[in-house]
Amino acid sequence: MSAEGGELERTLGFVEAMTLGGGTMIGAGIFILPGIAAETAGPASSVSYAIAGFVALLAALSLSELATGMPIAGGSYHYVNRALGGLFGAVVGWGMWTGLMFASAFYMIGFGQYLVEPLPFLDGRAVIVGIGLVGLALLLGVNYYGTEESSAFQNVTIGTETAIILVFVAVGLFFIDPGNLEPFAPFGAGGVVATTGIVFISFLGFEIIATVAGEIKNPSRIIPLSMILSVVLVTILYVLVMLVSTGVIPFESLGESPIPVSDVAVVYLGPLGVIAIVFAAIIAAISSSNSSILAASRVIYAMGRDGIVTDWLNASHPRFYTPHRAIAATGGVTALLILAGLGVETIIALLAEAASFSFLVSYSLVQVSLVVFRRADPDDYDPSFALPWPVYPVVPILGVLLSLLVVSQMATVVVVIGSGIVAFGVVWYAVYARGRVVSEGLLREAIRGEPAEPFRVVVPVANPGTQRGLLRLAAASAHANEDRGTPELVAVNVTPVAHPSPLQNVEADRADHQRDLLENAHDIATEMDVTLRTRAVVAPDVGEAILDVIEDEAADEVILGWDGTLDWDGHVFGTTVDPVVRDAPCDVSLVDLRTETVGTPVALVAPGPNAPVVAHQAVEFATVDGTVPTLLNVQSPRSESDADAEARGQAVVTDAAEAAGLDPDEYDVRVVVDDDVGRAVVEATGQYDTVCVGLSGRPGGSGIRFGTVTERVVHDSPGNVALIRGS
Repeated sequence: MSAEGGELERTLGFVEAMTLGGGTMIGAGIFILPGIAAETAGPASSVSYAIAGFVALLAALSLSELATGMPIAGGSYHYVNRALGGLFGAVVGWGMWTGLMFASAFYMIGFGQYLVEPLPFLDGRAVIVGIGLVGLALLLGVNYYGTEESSAFQNVTIGTETAIILVFVAVGLFFIDPGNLEPFAPFGAGGVVATTGIVFISFLGFEIIATVAGEIKNPSRIIPLSMILSVVLVTILYVLVMLVSTGVIPFESLGESPIPVSDVAVVYLGPLGVIAIVFAAIIAAISSSNSSILAASRVIYAMGRDGIVTDWLNASHPRFYTPHRAIAATGGVTALLILAGLGVETIIALLAEAASFSFLVSYSLVQVSLVVFRRADPDDYDPSFALPWPVYPVVPILGVLLSLLVVSQMATVVVVIGSGIVAFGVVWYAVYARGRVVSEGLLREAIRGEPAEPFRVVVPVANPGTQRGLLRLAAASAHANEDRGTPELVAVNVTPVAHPSPLQNVEADRADHQRDLLENAHDIATEMDVTLRTRAVVAPDVGEAILDVIEDEAADEVILGWDGTLDWDGHVFGTTVDPVVRDAPCDVSLVDLRTETVGTPVALVAPGPNAPVVAHQAVEFATVDGTVPTLLNVQSPRSESDADAEARGQAVVTDAAEAAGLDPDEYDVRVVVDDDVGRAVVEATGQYDTVCVGLSGRPGGSGIRFGTVTERVVHDSPGNVALIRGS
C-alpha cells in the first residue's frame, strides 16, 4: 500500500448501486446495438438479449456470493486472483481494465456522434472526437473528486433516460405490426447465438457493482440485491425494446440505421419523441462511460494492491478517498483510445465488441473461482449470501458452458483481439508480476481437499521488528513436531477497530495486512518446509480475537511476541497478552526477542507440570540455528533428601526429558549447586543466547503464575527470554 493509504470510503447505497449497474446496461446497448443485432438475428434478436441476460444472471449470482464474502474493490479480478493465483489474476485484470476502457471510449465517441447528428454545421470526425475528449475530461473530474458525487450524477442521468425508454416501450407496444416479426429467426439459431456475443457488452453493469464493492454500504444486503435485480430488470427492458423496434419497422431497415431507436420513435412519437430519444442516447453514453471509468480505475487500483502492477496505483486521495492515480491512468489510456477513433471509426466499435470476449472469459473464471472457494473453504471467506443447493453447483457449471458457447460463436477478428489480450496477461505475469506476487491462490487446497492432520502453530504478529524472528521460531516448532502431524503455521494479524461501522471499509486494511504477512512469511515457510496460512482479523479486542483464532484453528501451540516489561497493576504482561497466556487451550510461548540470534538455548528445568514443555521447546528453538540446547537445573546444597545435590538435579532433568519424549542426544545436561538459587540461575542462563523458563509460582492479579526466579531472569538475562506455559 502506498504511503497515502489504500482505504476507500463506503458511501454507496442501494439506489446508487442500482444506478451504477443500470447506468452501464441502459446505454449503448439500447441506443446503438439494436440495429446491429437486428441485422444479424432479425426479430429473434430479442432472444439474443434474453440469452445474454441469462448468462449475465448466472455470473451475477456467483459474483453476489463472492462479493459478500470479500466486499473489497476489484470485482471479478480480485476473486479470480485470490482463488486461482496471480497468473489468472493478471489475465482477468488486464482483460477487465482494457475492456472497460474500450467500452468507455466507444461510449464517448457515441456521445459525440449523437451530439453532432442534429447539428450539421458541427459535422466532422475531429469535432466528434473533440467532444468525446471534453466529455471524458469532465467525467474524470467527477470521479477524481468523489465516488458519492459520481453516483449522484449517475442517479440523475439514469432516471431521465429510463423514463424516456419506458415511454418508448409502453407506447410502441401498440404500434407493433405482427407481419414485421415474420420470419422471427431468419438466420437460424446460429445467428441468434452469434448476436448474443455482440450484445453481451450491454450487460457489464452488474460487474461494476462488484468492482466497487469496497465502497458500498451494508454490502451483505445491497450487493446481491442490486446485482440480481439490475440484471433481471434490464434484460426485460432490452427484450421489450427489441420486440418493439423489430415489430414497428422491418428488421432489414433497422439494420441499416445508425440511429435505430430514433428511427423507430419517429413512427409513433413524432419529432418531439425523436428529440427525447436523442437526448436520452446522449446522457446514456455519458452514464455508461462514467460507470466504466469508475470500475476500470478500481480494477487497476486492486491490481496495484496485489502486485500485478506497480504499487504506486494502489493509493487513495488523502482528502477525497478516491483512487486518484488509478483514475488518472485510466483516463489517460481512454483518451488515447478516443483519439484512435479520430482516424478509423470502426476500430473503437471493434474493441468494444472485444470487451464482451474479455468479460465472458472473466466470468468463466469467476464461476471456477466460486467452486475453488467452496472446496478450499478459507477462513476469511464467510459470505452472507450463499447459493443454496441445487442452485450450486448448477449455476457455475451452466455459467462456464454458456459463456464458452457464446465465445465460440463470436466473429473471428473479435476472438483474435480478445485472445491477444489474454496472451498479453500471460506474458505480463511471466515477465513482470511473477516475482512480485506472493499469493499462490487456493487452487492447490481445493484440489487437495481436506488436509492431513496438522500440527498447527499460531503466531500473532504486529511488530515489524520482531515479526520475522517470531515466524522463524514458530516454523521451527511446527517442523520439530512433524511426527505429531503435518507442520502448519498460521500467522495472525489483528486490526483493532473499536466500533466497527458499515461506513468503514475494513476489508481494505485486512487485505493489506494479509499481503504484508505473506511477504514476510513466504520465504521463511519455504526455508523451514512448513505450510503457511495467514489470517487478517478486524476486531475490537486484540486479545480476544487471538483467542478466537486459536480456538478456531484448534492450535497445538501459540508463540507470542512480548516487549519484556512486567506490569503488576492488575496485569502481568498487558491487557492484550494476559488473556492469551491465561486462557489459551494449548502450549503457550511468550517470547521477548532481544537479539536476532536464537543460538544455543538453555531450558531452566525445575520440578513442576511445565518442565517437559520447557525442555521440549528449547529443543525446538535450537533447530533454528542447528544447535544443541542445555537443560539446566539449579540445586541448593541443603535438602531433606539423602541424595546429593548433583544427583537430584540430574534426576529432575532426566524425568523432564523423558516426559517430553526427548532422546539423550538431543540435549546437554547442566546442574548448578549454589546457596543462592536465584543468583545462580541468572549467572548460568546469562551464558546462553536464549533462555526458556516455565511459568510457575504464585498467581498474580490476572491469575497468571509468576515467581521471583522467573522475574529475575526476565530482568537480568541479556539474551532472548521465552516464558513457557503448558496446556
